[in-house]
Amino acid sequence: MPRILEGNLVDKGGRYAIVASRFNGVIVEALVAGAVDTLIRHGAEDANIDLIRVPGAFEIGVVCKKAAESGDYDAVIALGCVIRGGTAHFEYVAGEAAKSVGAVGMSSGVPVIFGVLTTESMEQATDRAGGKMGNKGVEAALSAIEMVDLLRKLE
Repeated sequence: MPRILEGNLVDKGGRYAIVASRFNGVIVEALVAGAVDTLIRHGAEDANIDLIRVPGAFEIGVVCKKAAESGDYDAVIALGCVIRGGTAHFEYVAGEAAKSVGAVGMSSGVPVIFGVLTTESMEQATDRAGGKMGNKGVEAALSAIEMVDLLRKLE
């Protein structure tokens, strides 16, 4: 039987940065509330959670990079919301946000969790920020806790 390594959902002193955009603030605030509540419910201390605000989803990547490379955090959680409009702007912003956040995790070795909603409508965003599809901020926080624990086991 192979040895199975996986992370647990109990925080053991991890430090977390939440990088959250202000654009589409009603949605993002629900994501932030879900993430913070989840971290605390799973054992994280309030003093070990920093909330860092950025203007929009496009700016999330560079701040995640600074946070991940600072050595101050065990995981970074990126939260934002991009809603499709009538122009190609959506593709550029959503694509760059995803690409930059993914690159930060790979280059830094710090888990950087992508909790940026990319939706077709405000209704879809609302559904994913505490509505009928759950709260993606909660899911992002759970992923962060699990990844921190898993990486510690792999050291």
